Amino acid sequence: MSSLRSSNFFDILLWLFRQRQRFRVEGLSMLPLLCPGDEVLVDKYAYHHRKPCVNDIVVISRPDQLDMRLIKRITALGHNGDCFVQGDNASHSTDSRSFGWIKPRLVLGQVTCRFF
Repeated sequence: MSSLRSSNFFDILLWLFRQRQRFRVEGLSMLPLLCPGDEVLVDKYAYHHRKPCVNDIVVISRPDQLDMRLIKRITALGHNGDCFVQGDNASHSTDSRSFGWIKPRLVLGQVTCRFF
């Protein structure tokens, strides 16, 4: 499991100039990496010029509830670009094990750092 760095001055500037989006963690699915109430910055342009990688932490739209946003880790990539995502805390995570592979259009961005 990877760690997540804290935001720095450059990250805050990117956020101020709307190049990063702030996202608040609400559940237990990414423990111990992310706790409820933690905030992260998300690069919504991360995958415009490159493909996601295994171990990237991403924000997705849940395929069966498109208005619901989830933070998950990419654990596998399909040949067609689909992603299999899972929470780090498997016993408290609703993820690809229940709703299946994620189409690339449902990956909203890559988590880049903790916000403060």
